[in-house]
Amino acid sequence: MQIWYDNVPHPKLVEYKKEQNWVRKSGEYLEFPGGGTQFKDGVENYIEFIEKTFPSIKWGNRTRVILDVGCGVASFGGYLLEKDVITMSFAPKDEHEAQIQFALERGIPATLSVIGTQRLTFPDNAYDLIHCARCRVHWDADGGKPLLELNRILRPGGFFVWSATPVYRDDPRDKSVWNAMVTLTESMCWKSVAKTVDSSGIGLVIYQKPITNSCYEERQENNPPLCDKKDSQKISWSVPLEGCLPIIDSGEQNWPALWPERLSSTPQSLTTEPSADEIFFEDTKHWVGLVTDVYLEGLSINWSSIRNVMDMNAGYGGFAAALIDQPLWVMNIVPIDGPDTLPVIFERGLIGVYHDWCESLSTYPRTYDLLHASYLFSNLTTRCDVIDVVIEADRILRPGGSVLIQDTLETINKLAPIFRSLHWETAIYEEQFLVGKKGFWRPISVKNV
Repeated sequence: MQIWYDNVPHPKLVEYKKEQNWVRKSGEYLEFPGGGTQFKDGVENYIEFIEKTFPSIKWGNRTRVILDVGCGVASFGGYLLEKDVITMSFAPKDEHEAQIQFALERGIPATLSVIGTQRLTFPDNAYDLIHCARCRVHWDADGGKPLLELNRILRPGGFFVWSATPVYRDDPRDKSVWNAMVTLTESMCWKSVAKTVDSSGIGLVIYQKPITNSCYEERQENNPPLCDKKDSQKISWSVPLEGCLPIIDSGEQNWPALWPERLSSTPQSLTTEPSADEIFFEDTKHWVGLVTDVYLEGLSINWSSIRNVMDMNAGYGGFAAALIDQPLWVMNIVPIDGPDTLPVIFERGLIGVYHDWCESLSTYPRTYDLLHASYLFSNLTTRCDVIDVVIEADRILRPGGSVLIQDTLETINKLAPIFRSLHWETAIYEEQFLVGKKGFWRPISVKNV
C-alpha cells in the first residue's frame, strides 16, 4: 500500500517511527508495511491474534462497525477492510504530524477528533467494538469521563480491546494505570472476558459492556451514577462529556442481524415508529434504483477513480447501502438540524457523524473523491449562506474529484454559477442533478503577484 509523497509531504513521522515500520519513504512514494508500536509481527497477525483470543468477536460477521481510537496512520482499520469490517479511525493532529491525512490519502475511513470536553459526534450504542492500541488517553481522568464516553457509544454487549503497556508491563507507573483501569471498569460493570500476551510480548485485554441494567442496580455504590433518561435523547453535537452510565433500554439489548443481513434489515431504532419498516424499505428501494439506473450509468462520473465518498445529507444511509458492492466507502453525514437518523446508519453496519454544514467540517483539505448531497442545499438557505458551503466542499474535495447534487432546479441554478466561479466544470441532468468536477485551478496569492 503506497501513496504519493507530494500529496502528504510530512517526513517527520517517517523519521520518528522508522524503527517501528509504520511508514517509510521510497522514492516518490510513502509505503505502509503494516507495522506499528503494538504490531511487532505485523497488523495482520495482530488482527488474527485478537479474534483467536476471543473468537466471539467474529470479524465481518458479528463485528462489523468499529472505532479505532488514536489510530496512527490507520493500518488497523485498513487491513480490517478485507474482512468486511468498516472502521472509523480517529486521532487528533499531534507532534507526529497529520496522521489522519495519511489515513484518508490511503483511502481508509478516518476523522479528526479528540476525547476532550465534549461528546464525540456519534450516537449512543453505535459501535460493535472499540479498539485502542497504545493511544495516549488517560481513561480515568476527570472521574473516568473519557472511558464513560466510550461506554456511551459502545453497543450493549460490545467489546473494548485495549492493547497498552499497563496491560503487560509491571513497572510502577504501568501498575498504577492498570489498577485505576480495573477499578473504573468494574464500577462501569464492564467484564474482562480475555487478557493475554502474544509471542512478541505485546498484551491486550478485552472488556465487554453489559446487555442489561442488572449489574448497575446491584452495585454497592451508585458511582458512576446512571444518566438521566432525557440525556440519551440529546443529539451528540456540542454536548459536554458526562460522568454517568446510560440506562440500557430493552430494545437495545438485542444485537443487530449479522453482516451482511443487517444492511437491509429493519433497524431496531425504527421498530417502535408507525409504518417505519415500510418507509425504510421504500427508501432502500429508491436508492438502489437511483444509484443503479442514474448515478452509475447516466452521469459523467468516472466511478473507477473514486474511493473516498461523503454523503452530506445521508438520511437512512440508502445511498451508501446501494454502493456497498463498489470498491469504495462512504462517510455518512447527518445534519444536526434534520431528523436524527445516524443510529439507523450504524445499525445497518455503516459509519457516519453528525455535522452542522454552517460550520467547517473536521477533516483535512483535498481528502475526498466525491461529495453527494440530496436536497441539502435548498434546506440550508434559511440557516447560512450556501456560498460558504460550496467553498467548504471545494476545500474537502480532491482536485479531479466530483460533486453530485440532487435538488430543486431553482437551487441547482443558484449553485452552478458558484461552482463555475471556482473554475469547476458543471453539467445539469434531468433538471434535478448537478454534477461538478473540480479542476486544478487555485487563486493567485497576493504575494506572488
